[in-house]
Amino acid sequence: MDDSNETKICFYRDSAFSYHEIQMNMKYVIGVDFGSDSVRSLVVNASTGEEVATSVHYYKRWKEGLFCDPAANQFRQHPLDYIEGLENTFRECLKQAGPEVSKNIVGISVDTTGSTPVAVDKNGTPLALLPDFSENPNAMFVLWKDHTAIKEAEEINNLCANWDIDYSMYEGGIYSSEWFWAKILKVSRDDAAVRKAAYTWVEHCDWIPFLITGETDISKLKVSRCAAGHKALWHESFGGLPPNEFFIALDPILDGVVDRMQKGTYTSDVPAGNLSAEWAERLGLSTDVVVGVGAFDAHMGAVGGQIEPYYLSKVMGTSTCDILVAPQEGEEHLVRGICGQVDGSVIPGMLGLEAGQSAFGDIYAWFSRVLEAPIVQAIEESELLDDEMKSLLKEEATSKLIQRLTTAAEKEPIGSGKVLSLDWMNGRRTPDANQQLKGVISGLNLGSDAGKIFRSLVEATCYGAKKIVDRFIEEGIPIKGLIGLGGVAKKSPFIMQMMADVMNIPIKIATSEQTCALGSAMFAATAAGLYPDVSHAMEKMGSGFDKVYYPIEKHVEKYAFHYNEYCRLAEVMEDYIMENNTVAV
Repeated sequence: MDDSNETKICFYRDSAFSYHEIQMNMKYVIGVDFGSDSVRSLVVNASTGEEVATSVHYYKRWKEGLFCDPAANQFRQHPLDYIEGLENTFRECLKQAGPEVSKNIVGISVDTTGSTPVAVDKNGTPLALLPDFSENPNAMFVLWKDHTAIKEAEEINNLCANWDIDYSMYEGGIYSSEWFWAKILKVSRDDAAVRKAAYTWVEHCDWIPFLITGETDISKLKVSRCAAGHKALWHESFGGLPPNEFFIALDPILDGVVDRMQKGTYTSDVPAGNLSAEWAERLGLSTDVVVGVGAFDAHMGAVGGQIEPYYLSKVMGTSTCDILVAPQEGEEHLVRGICGQVDGSVIPGMLGLEAGQSAFGDIYAWFSRVLEAPIVQAIEESELLDDEMKSLLKEEATSKLIQRLTTAAEKEPIGSGKVLSLDWMNGRRTPDANQQLKGVISGLNLGSDAGKIFRSLVEATCYGAKKIVDRFIEEGIPIKGLIGLGGVAKKSPFIMQMMADVMNIPIKIATSEQTCALGSAMFAATAAGLYPDVSHAMEKMGSGFDKVYYPIEKHVEKYAFHYNEYCRLAEVMEDYIMENNTVAV
């Protein structure tokens, strides 16, 4: 029977947050996913989960390499890239969707990378949007993968270990240079002008809702429970953030910073407000549109991928972020060496645990760039070709290089040629964060070709993923299954089959290619009152799974042998690197 005109029943929340039945017939929401390279917006039918329109905007300044220094692990993003991306993707999405959809959009929620903080003035304006700081990288968003604050993270860890309360206990017991306070301290030490101009610091996922709801008083910013709990040393049992005395002991230049930050946090099912008149006009929407509290991309991605208790949701892109949810039962067990455990950071009412790898797809892209660089240079320097032909040849030579490497690697046996790699090209996120570590490729000989090396890199990323699963299991957290999300999960059967074989656990792949944006849309529908909680939104709006990779029995034992070799190499190389590594000041 055709039920396309069937009346749906949902709920809305009034100002007192009580629930009332209303009719839901063709209501739409928008999920916005701010990634490392681009922003994606997704228009979703709130009653069915149908993905109606989508648009991607690649950050212009980031693409040009501005404000970044990869050799120094400095990665900064200009807020204008985010603003332009938001406007451009909304404009394209609404054009695709048409006026009937546009006028029935009722909610927006955003997810972002993290920790990606920025210094703001008292009005909540990022300093890089002010004329005096428009070209200053220290006044911009410090991207998650920026590792310039290794020394500062080490100081935070030392202070936590010697303070009356270990404020890192709910963040795996090890604070990372990828996180909030390490970055704030690093920039504050490096740039007195930014330090003096900064009223406070905010996360990217908190700033976007603040911006588009038109707030101009930073004291009214609604802080994400997800961001504060996983990256900023916030916990309810501490009464919020650590006290000012803690930060003075860390460095007196931080005196008073924490006192200008909000003590409370909000889960992402809560409205941050409504679209302001200015942003409603800029985005082509109504001021009736509800804006939800933001969160980090992988956490909303886990919701978009219909996470279940004790299933490890793996968002696999440039890096990985592994998310697990567990019911709150009895006394909370602290898991060593992960990226935190926070009540409500994923699904309100459940404990959210986070782990991940600092580089995943980035490693494959790095190896591809290494191989293609001399080819591109030779083409550019050729005197036999005109500019148009050079451009065509470069595109032909580089566009399918990873695909060609994958084909070559698939033909190689497991542990090909005894080439063994470590996946620390961007340091190690978990277990046991250490951004001083470096990547390793061992066992090379004159017969080690590109296919063998590429296979060893893929194996290393899968072994690194298994180290995370092993840590959860060692800590008494069961892993019932794996959920694969993100570009790598959708595009590479080779890597996903290897992942299942290495883990010896089936991995099911979410149907949607945009699970982070879809998760944001689910939270938007919940914040707008179309569902009483995000679990109902997941049930109605989820797209399910389109493939399951099962371990191949004959491969499991072979990978287990080489995984043990990986673990031994990791132990030896970590000792060597740390003995010979001096933290840059």
